[in-house]
Amino acid sequence: MSIGLQRGKVKLEPHSKEWGISAQEIIIKLREILRNDIVDAQHIGSTAIKCISAKPIIDIVVGVESFDKILKHNDVLSDNGIIYRREDHPGQHLYICGDLKNNIHTHYIHVVLWGQKAWNDYINMRDYLNANEDTAKEYSDIKMSLAEKYYNDRIAYTNGKSDYIEKILKSAEEWSKKL
Repeated sequence: MSIGLQRGKVKLEPHSKEWGISAQEIIIKLREILRNDIVDAQHIGSTAIKCISAKPIIDIVVGVESFDKILKHNDVLSDNGIIYRREDHPGQHLYICGDLKNNIHTHYIHVVLWGQKAWNDYINMRDYLNANEDTAKEYSDIKMSLAEKYYNDRIAYTNGKSDYIEKILKSAEEWSKKL
């Protein structure tokens, strides 16, 4: 098992149970630092989907009631190897972990407002794909094809998945309403 990938590169690996263990270790650290300023934190993304290949970078979503509450912890987070990167998308702040001197990223921490669309999309997609193995494998096949084509171009790889992800998100939202 490996965790980490050079920034901008695309390499997929078969699912590893160790990814979930690593996610939980970071979630515990986040809860210790953020205490009452965090509503929830969960392992998300492809490394949280049991039957697919993924880039060996662990994604975690942190739900907060206010961005101001988490941003005040940036110095302590940094001291613990969790580095603030930027507001990645409107209403979403990104933190990274890894061997940053060598441009290796191991974890992406997406901070969003708990219970809002971004939070729900992350959780619904993960749960939907874990419950629908055929769709998950189709998604994995698309990712594998794109990874072979765009191994040196993470942006093109990500853009190539976007239409299929939108389709999954719509199905996942409908599916979650039936639960």
